[in-house]
This record gives sequence, structure tokens and C-alpha cells, in this order.
Amino acid sequence: MGFKKMASVGIAALALMGGAAHADSKADDIVSGRCFLCHGMDGEAASAVFPRLAGQHSEYIAKQLADFKSGKRKSDTMKPQAEELTPAEMKALGVYFEGKKVGPRQAKDIELAAVGKYIFQKGNQFSGLPSCASCHGPRGLGTPQLPRLAGQHPRYIEDQLKQFNKRERTNDNAVMHTVASKLTELETHAVAEYIATLD
Repeated sequence: MGFKKMASVGIAALALMGGAAHADSKADDIVSGRCFLCHGMDGEAASAVFPRLAGQHSEYIAKQLADFKSGKRKSDTMKPQAEELTPAEMKALGVYFEGKKVGPRQAKDIELAAVGKYIFQKGNQFSGLPSCASCHGPRGLGTPQLPRLAGQHPRYIEDQLKQFNKRERTNDNAVMHTVASKLTELETHAVAEYIATLD
């Protein structure tokens, strides 16, 4: 490779790194200016009613922000937070939080978590409830289109399942309406308790 070609490759690499650094800086400014109040600087929510964003898929975060902005996903709290964000900023925020470390939590009720493990891995053949793992994966890590569940606050999981059941949350996979409607109150508590222990 000639000197000129090496130099142009080096310049292109530096430009990419500079762009990435700018995106990181922009995301850092947005998080410290608004997101941290509820979600913390590292995506560790200040309260169990707010989702833990650390380790969540960047594409999924960007999509949810876009849905909050458009009103497709209803939230009096999140809509004003997302309204001024550009698609590039939403993507940068997704990358920012995806890069944060995430870890499991200890189960508060081991027996309840054991019931949740069964539901998560096998579902309930008697009620026609599919396993959570069939879509979100055996470790709850999800995909860019389906959220990472592992390590999420139990309270937040329960709240979202209730919203799906009541058709109050309609911006995501409609399959969740059927899934949530088949969960008993015990199963909802149990699976949320188990999900929090996943890593």
C-alpha cells in the first residue's frame, strides 16, 4: 500500500473516530441534561417504576424514543423528553446505554423466582401461555427488535405486562397482548421476579 493510500485510510479512520467521539459527547450531554434524573447516568434507574436501560439494545431504545415522540407509545413523562430529539440523537442514546454494564439482581423470593423460571423457560401448556424464552431468548437477552429483559426491575416488567394486557401499550409486537392476557397474577409476579435475576 502506497503512502498516499495509507494516509487517506488513516484520515478516514480518524474522521470516523471523531464522529463516534462527537456522538458519544452528544449522548453524554443529553443524558446528563435530562435522562439521568430517572434512568441514571449509567442506565441504572433511580426507581423501580423506570426501566433499567443499561445493556438494552441500541436499536430498541431508538425505536421506543421515536414512538414516544410520535405518540405511538403513550407516556406523559416520556413524550416531552423525546419531542426535541433527532433520529441521530436517539440512535446515539441507544448506543450510549447499550454500552453500559448490566448485572443480575438477587431474587427476593427464591420460591417465587423458581415458578417464574418455569414460566419463562416453558410457559404454561394448560393455559396456552408460550415461554418468554421463545422470543426473548433463554437468557432474556432479546434482539434489536425485542427488548432485553435480563436484569430488569420486576415492578417495571409487571407494569408493562399490565399495559399490554389492557391494550394500553400498542406500539410493539401485538403477540404480547395475547401473552399478557394469559398470565395469572401469580405468574406475572413470578416471571418478573425471575427476569430480574438473569444476566
